[in-house]
Amino acid sequence: MESFTEKAIKIIKQIPAGKVMTYGQIAKIAGSPRGARQVVRILHSMSQKHKLPWHRVINAKGEIGLKDDLFFIQKMSLESEGVVFISERSISLEKFQYHTEH
Repeated sequence: MESFTEKAIKIIKQIPAGKVMTYGQIAKIAGSPRGARQVVRILHSMSQKHKLPWHRVINAKGEIGLKDDLFFIQKMSLESEGVVFISERSISLEKFQYHTEH
């Protein structure tokens, strides 16, 4: 049986370019509905090792939660994939959120 971390990594890897998922959405699909902070930890500690598209994960408000340089890297990465921002930090989840078949 796969661990929560393994499931979360697999889900994150499946987010297509131009789409996003939320921390909570990933946690719920991976089997821990209250595990959004665990998803943050996974992204922080394992993105490089597993080549995760970390920039495609945002908060439940449709906003980038990161600050400073990482904010700009994430925003530019999403914009380069066609994601359009409706304000400085947020996008329309209705338009850009990815839903898996799980």
